[in-house]
Amino acid sequence: MDGCISTAAQCQRPHTCRTHLLIMENYSQVSYFILVAYFDTGIFKYLYFLILLCLYVLIIISNVLLIVLICVNRSLHEPMYLFLCSLFVNQLYGSTGLFPFLLFQILKDIHTISASFCFLQIACGYYYATVECLTLAVMSYDRYLAICYPLHYNTRMTSHKVFLLVALSWLYSFITMIILIPLSAPLQLCGNTIHKVYCDNYSIVKLACSDTTVNNIYGLITVVIVIIIPLFFILYSYMRILKVCFSGSKQTRHKAVSTCTPHLASVINFAFGCFFEVVQSRFNLDNVPNMLRIFLSIYFLTCQPLFNPLMYGLNMSKIRRTFKIRVTDKNK
Repeated sequence: MDGCISTAAQCQRPHTCRTHLLIMENYSQVSYFILVAYFDTGIFKYLYFLILLCLYVLIIISNVLLIVLICVNRSLHEPMYLFLCSLFVNQLYGSTGLFPFLLFQILKDIHTISASFCFLQIACGYYYATVECLTLAVMSYDRYLAICYPLHYNTRMTSHKVFLLVALSWLYSFITMIILIPLSAPLQLCGNTIHKVYCDNYSIVKLACSDTTVNNIYGLITVVIVIIIPLFFILYSYMRILKVCFSGSKQTRHKAVSTCTPHLASVINFAFGCFFEVVQSRFNLDNVPNMLRIFLSIYFLTCQPLFNPLMYGLNMSKIRRTFKIRVTDKNK
């Protein structure tokens, strides 16, 4: 089989090899993919549609509300809140890349997606996840400076540096995504069935019957740079923060708890979502109920955009006070 994939000239059975090459050529030109994770829910599909629609509307309202609140109030034009604004914008982008598609697919009887739209969805999901991970790492650095070096915070975290960190997070994510798609799109595919409710890059690579060594190497490099290094940096930042808290005053501990708890909860929630996605992609979960598998596969794209606005909106006292002032002024 490997000889057939290489070239027909290297095979001892030229006719068989030509047949294999013809089949591979036909499969590499697939125009659509079949999403087999969907199942017939009958009349309940309208209920699921309404639930997802309400969830999507809630995500839009909560994220837009906090983005506007941060943008229009100069008292919130601080590094921590500007990083939050970037986080909320990314969550709007990520959820918009998934929810309209899910809503459309739920009402359909045949669940297919065109190849071009499939790769567009892969780009959106990959871009969202990378920006989210890097932004969370940048926010941990900001908390590290604020708590460990409070007297030098304003000189170390300038507005120029904030803009540079946000821009680098988005730009680097864009570059990794731009490299990923040209590596996956030309792959010769031996099938068009995806065992999920949306497209992801690993599912496409698993369908490939051509050499995927470059894809695998790039995937490992990306995992190290985008996940392992930021995670190590987040852990290091919180180790230093904890050290300062244990040796510092009660006021320092209170500041650390009030500002770090939402961020730490967001990191843990996103890490769990990514873990669910990795397990879903790499291991056979046929014994797990289909509904649970679907929920776990879309967790980081659905729960994170809703979890973060609620967590930060309810736990950040300055955001709550600003919101109350705005509402009070509006009612006068």
